[in-house]
Amino acid sequence: MTMKILYTNFHCANGVGGHTSYIARLATALAQRHCVHIAAPASSALRRIGSELPGVRTHAQEFPSRLYRLPAAVRQLNHLLSTQRYDIVHVNGSSDHRLVLLASLTLRKRPKIVLTKHNDHRIKGTSAWLRILAGTDHVIAVCDHVKRKLARSPYARKGVTRVFNGIDTRRFTPAAQASRAAMREKYFQTAMPDRIVLGSNAGTSDYKGWMYMVRAVAELPRPLRDRFHVAVAGGPPSAADLEEVRALSMHEHFTYVGDLDDVRPFLAAIDVGFVLSHRTETISFACREMMATGKPVIVTAHSGLPENITPGIDGWIVPPCSATALSALLKALESGAHDIARMGAAARTKAVREFGIEPFIDGTEHVYLGLMNPLPGILELYDPRV
Repeated sequence: MTMKILYTNFHCANGVGGHTSYIARLATALAQRHCVHIAAPASSALRRIGSELPGVRTHAQEFPSRLYRLPAAVRQLNHLLSTQRYDIVHVNGSSDHRLVLLASLTLRKRPKIVLTKHNDHRIKGTSAWLRILAGTDHVIAVCDHVKRKLARSPYARKGVTRVFNGIDTRRFTPAAQASRAAMREKYFQTAMPDRIVLGSNAGTSDYKGWMYMVRAVAELPRPLRDRFHVAVAGGPPSAADLEEVRALSMHEHFTYVGDLDDVRPFLAAIDVGFVLSHRTETISFACREMMATGKPVIVTAHSGLPENITPGIDGWIVPPCSATALSALLKALESGAHDIARMGAAARTKAVREFGIEPFIDGTEHVYLGLMNPLPGILELYDPRV
């Protein structure tokens, strides 16, 4: 069965974030057997990348939060929905979810509306009920933690399916050992043979917690501090964060490598990955990408992040917002208490076994097909025992 699918997202930034990766990967795969469109702000990375995907059509669409701008945006999206007659509209944030629901109110036959819950934000009862009544048909949770939250929310009435984020483990693969020094020269202007590079491609927003890694290294005694280097990729760090790096005398132990469309060369330069989020984050594409490239990853005990890691085998789990806990782990790393190479190999093995893109694509497509062919049991509906 061929379907006509529209993906929407409200983010307007030009940098590649998790939502962009999520939609781009689904669109790339499903455009091979379905008609796939993307509606996103004109300035967004999603529209830029989507316009380059074979068989995918993009539309410039704003998803404003200011009330005075809503009517024009609703009319524009309503026209798109009316003329294109989509079978499925897959929304990925509160702003695009709201606009799609408003734009669908006057349609003779509205599309099935699927919501992916990407973040760990509290689900407000009144808001959720309004969105259900307006026409949300099914919800996808990106990890077990989010599924449990949704199961206790009004969205449970529409059914919740857990589909883990997947990555292409043929694209994200360990780099040749010889490229490690070359990539370090590229990003750090030195190969740093005696340093353990702690890196993250999870982004530089405040909630990502990357400054706790900088603080953790700063807490180490000077000789031990010189064994580590912290590197991050994403949007430009804030002026306040950069000032703190300087105040901690960490400027020689820290590198911001930029906002990268392709993070693989950067990941070749690091030894250990980290995702230290303390709010918003759920499962993290970045964590899974780092693990697929053979890096053990440090994550916080927040939301679904621990679902990625088997502690001591392919990574570590630390308390959120604790530079002291991180410092203790770094001392253990420097002492050789953990075999980084062995743990990196285990991370790669797990990524291939559990994080592949095929279950991600197939599970999402299964939700769409279940909505188009509502047979008993075809969708994984809310289990009240969860």
